[in-house]
Amino acid sequence: MMHTHGSYDLSLVLLSYLIAVLASYTTLDLAGRIGKATSGNRTLWIGFSSAIMGMGIWSVHFVGMLALRLPMVVKYDGMLVFISAAAAIAGCFAALLLAAKPHLGYRRLLLAGVFLATGICAMHYIGMDAMKMQIVYSPLIVTLSVVIALLASVAALWLAFVYHRQQKRYAIRKKLASGLIMGAAVAGMHYTGMSAAAFEMDHSAMHGSMDMFSNQRYMAYGVVVGTLLTLGLSLAGIVIAKRFAAKQLRIEESQNWYKAIYDSMTDGIITLGLDHKITGLNPSAERIVGVNQSALIGMSLEELLRVAVSERSVDPEHILALAKSGRHQQYESTIVNAKGDRLSLMVSIATVRSGEGDVGMYMKLRDITEDKSKEEHIRKMAYEDDLTGLPNRRMWQERLAETASGWGKHRSCFAVMVLDIDRFKLINDSLGHQYGDQFLKDVSERILLALEGSSAELARLGGDEFAILVMNACSREELSELAEEIVHQIQRPYPLHHQDYYVTASIGIAVCPGHGEDPDQLLRHADLAMYEIKKQGKNGFRFYQPELNDKLNEKLELERDFRQALPRNELELFYQPQVRSSDGVMIGVEALVRWNHPRKGMISPGVFIPLAEEIALVGPLGDWVLREACRQMRAWHQAGGPLVPVSVNLSSQQFYQSNLDEHIANILSESGLEPQFLDLEITESMMMDVEVSTAILNRLSALGVRISLDDFGTGYSSLSYLKHFPIHKLTIVRSFIRDITVSESDRAIVATIISMAEHLKLDIIAEGIETKEQLDILREQSCREIQGYYFSKPIPASEIERSFFEPLREGKLRA
Repeated sequence: MMHTHGSYDLSLVLLSYLIAVLASYTTLDLAGRIGKATSGNRTLWIGFSSAIMGMGIWSVHFVGMLALRLPMVVKYDGMLVFISAAAAIAGCFAALLLAAKPHLGYRRLLLAGVFLATGICAMHYIGMDAMKMQIVYSPLIVTLSVVIALLASVAALWLAFVYHRQQKRYAIRKKLASGLIMGAAVAGMHYTGMSAAAFEMDHSAMHGSMDMFSNQRYMAYGVVVGTLLTLGLSLAGIVIAKRFAAKQLRIEESQNWYKAIYDSMTDGIITLGLDHKITGLNPSAERIVGVNQSALIGMSLEELLRVAVSERSVDPEHILALAKSGRHQQYESTIVNAKGDRLSLMVSIATVRSGEGDVGMYMKLRDITEDKSKEEHIRKMAYEDDLTGLPNRRMWQERLAETASGWGKHRSCFAVMVLDIDRFKLINDSLGHQYGDQFLKDVSERILLALEGSSAELARLGGDEFAILVMNACSREELSELAEEIVHQIQRPYPLHHQDYYVTASIGIAVCPGHGEDPDQLLRHADLAMYEIKKQGKNGFRFYQPELNDKLNEKLELERDFRQALPRNELELFYQPQVRSSDGVMIGVEALVRWNHPRKGMISPGVFIPLAEEIALVGPLGDWVLREACRQMRAWHQAGGPLVPVSVNLSSQQFYQSNLDEHIANILSESGLEPQFLDLEITESMMMDVEVSTAILNRLSALGVRISLDDFGTGYSSLSYLKHFPIHKLTIVRSFIRDITVSESDRAIVATIISMAEHLKLDIIAEGIETKEQLDILREQSCREIQGYYFSKPIPASEIERSFFEPLREGKLRA
């Protein structure tokens, strides 16, 4: 017996390496499929990959065996050949089963490499044993082949399941390079193992012919072609599978998008089949209905409507009819779901159609509970008074307009009452807004109490003003009784801040149709009646009368005209002389404004001065009087008239204006009048705030002008005023002078005031002297200055010059 190693057919060796590379590349590609496969498909992909990989390795071995040229006929044991192929596939399956799991660690990678190397080695040496001849192995080289198999297996698995997962760029190039490396490792292991074998040759068997080697080569080529075809089909299948998988992935991604949108929608979606049974619903629908999804699937629409009970809008039978109609429908409904939650819903029902016809329907449930709550809140803000909860002006006026429009159809009388609380400002200012608000709540409750049993609706128009709409009210007696009850309820004491407070109410009443049919007209007429009762002393009610409207129109006309009085130079100053009681010599004049209306003639100050205060024109009016009086007095002085002062009344608005002293100084400078010839008359009411008034009067006195306290002895008189304030003159109020001849009390008061002024070194003047008896009494009491109709009524500047200045120049009067 002799040993031989044989030689190799180089072309078959190259083909075996090509098979190894293709098998490695295919395996790497399949490894990616295994990693992406779902758990149900993972085993199938591992089996398929194992078969491809195992057959590729086995083909490398078998072609390598056929590439070996021995000088003898080589026969194979078919069963062992099959077992060798099975060993390769089994080793690959065990290795891939371990390596294909997520998060491949090095221990599992090594173990998988051992299984793969075991399969390769078993395949190789079982395949060698399938050769029917004696083979002697070199232990060292066999060991080297096993090491190569192990290293190649670990490297192959690392490339397939670690490296390619981490490195995504240039995937095809890297898989091809990895395939070349793995192919070289597999082929290297095989030929290393082959070099470890020495074949025992029998001389009787060493008679191979060229035909034998040709047949062996053809067999190898056949195996190569078959293997390449198998691997090619596998690669083609992988490409097709990838395209199909990519398409499937796009479909799945699209489905996932739709499902994500479907699940995340705030609107509830319920899908139903043609039999009107629920086939699916999203989480929002589950929340709205209040029943778990599992319990709803398969439930009929009728059962669903029984679970979510509709409270209004549409009953269940109608909803079912809408669903069966096949048309898109939308409606609002309020339901109480299975959990007892009350929800407002916007429900949409529509049929789902395909090319073959109807396939089902869906219901969209939009929860509008919060929107409805906001709408209700906005409605309350728009139509309800936030303090009392009563209807506000807007809502009440709409209700009044609705009632007035209905009157034309039903001809039923109704009345409008406007109510205002007398002296509410005093409570609000003294106690603060918190108690003022509580007071208004109490007032509204008392009015509602008075309205119990009547067909009347109360509203708060704003502030302390309320309005009442009384339905079916034609009787004046019934309305009077109702108004009296309201006044009575409001008169009762209000316990606020540990004390009882009292107020009254003024009510104006207008009745439709007697006082008008238009809503605005009725409200205006009720307002007029209310303001009239306020003028008459408050605490009562009054029905509208047409003459009230005439008075209002007259007042509005007078207001319009007065606004143009200054620009049109319709105002004029009259002057009333102030004389010395002992000899009748003029010692000064008081400037009094008059309005010479172009159509109505001379209008009394008692008419237009309150109007000027009401429309905030008393300030400009007072400034004009002050400028004109100073100008006129300066002109008289320059013309040789007596050097006497002019007295001008200051209004409260003028007195408290900022920089009053600078303003008066400017007027004196413009007119040229010396300050000592200007006498400013103020009232006691202006000195209520002692600190502020003292500062103002001190600044005025510093200018050199004189200060007179008008109507002394009335109002809030205080002797401390005379001590603290720079007062130069007192004016005795004419009410004391009027009855001085018949009233001992008035005579005593006047005597006391004159005596006090003398002791305080103050000048004093008595106004309103109309008779000689009054003058004689004042002379007896040493009142040195007087003013009144007994000497002269207020007269124009021209008459002052003619009656007083000309006689003075002629020596008939002394200054």
